[in-house]
Amino acid sequence: MTARIPIASIAALGVTQIIGYGTLYYSFSILAADMAADFAWSTEWIFGALSAALLVGGLTAPWLGSLFDRWGAGRAMTLGSVIAAAALAACAMAPGKIAFVAALIAIEVAANVVQYGAAFALLVQLRPEVAQRSITYLTLIAGFASTIFWPLTAALHEHLSWQNVYLVFAALNLLICMPLHAWLARGANSREPLHTAAPLRMEGILAPRSRRLGFALMVAGFALQSLVSSAALVHMVPLLSALGLGATAAVVGTLFGPSQVLSRLINMLFGRDLTPLHLAKIAAALLPGGVLVLILTAPSVPGAMVFAVIFGMGNGLLSIVAGTLPLALFGSEGYGRLQGKMMSARLITSAIAPFALALSMTWIGVIWSLGVTAGLGAIAVLAFLFIGRLASNERATGEQTR
Repeated sequence: MTARIPIASIAALGVTQIIGYGTLYYSFSILAADMAADFAWSTEWIFGALSAALLVGGLTAPWLGSLFDRWGAGRAMTLGSVIAAAALAACAMAPGKIAFVAALIAIEVAANVVQYGAAFALLVQLRPEVAQRSITYLTLIAGFASTIFWPLTAALHEHLSWQNVYLVFAALNLLICMPLHAWLARGANSREPLHTAAPLRMEGILAPRSRRLGFALMVAGFALQSLVSSAALVHMVPLLSALGLGATAAVVGTLFGPSQVLSRLINMLFGRDLTPLHLAKIAAALLPGGVLVLILTAPSVPGAMVFAVIFGMGNGLLSIVAGTLPLALFGSEGYGRLQGKMMSARLITSAIAPFALALSMTWIGVIWSLGVTAGLGAIAVLAFLFIGRLASNERATGEQTR
């Protein structure tokens, strides 16, 4: 009998992902200026502290991924919600810069326990045979995090200090996310336990002899995509302004979020026949493709709009394949550990990329910097193509040995 998609679990995770990303990530850019003013720092230093926190968070990701396998992702996410709430409160009440940075690091570590990496692991542990579709549905729901929390944070900040906004967000993590994660850890309901007597497994398409190389290529591909995505997103408005788009830069940037959701919706409705590997190649091609459109059309506003749409769609698909491709290639056994290692590489490159692009734009200019960025993104396409070749060779070898 075909397993059903765990709709209730996906809906619950969708709520916690929107709150998790909204409170722990998207809200920061809205509140950063006031944070800097309170600590007598420049905004650049505040974002530098965030990069350092992301870097530390990336270093902890492999250990956390193994914890999801050993302890269960649901239980880890329950504790993660408590830690996230405590970290947000500590950040709000930080008496000085050192305490603030320490709390910011705790926020980014907690984020690794409650955001996509953990949520994907939970869906795999829940029902591995339908986890790929479950991940697609989850990313569609969670794609609204920025759409909801950017204006919500701004609206709250009109009436509250950034410290009080963080205390409100701490309450959301403690009072909404923690109970939902605890419910998921118990198996959603008594009729559909999370762990059965004989848990199902999903086998990967790569044979053991090819897994080391396949994993290295996959991590390299995702790290390069994260580098391109993070660098361009952090600098999107300044980049577009430097290319001569002026006041329209912010308007063009607003196309990014809806394009992410659109790509996930298109994939959900029409992409059932696409394997995760094919989807990874498409996502990897869209990111540098969008940058190339920007290079060739600047300073055209329509060209910049096309860039924002293509780039947003590529980034939207990246979130899906980051969860589905490891499962397809390596199977459900040890999925949390693999997800942790991959997330580590992505977070580290995401932390470094904005600073690297800022230096590059200063040294060699905007156009050449974008060209280098597009070239690095193209290497990710080659990595996924090579993984496809590995899988094809194994299929051919398997057919010959029958």
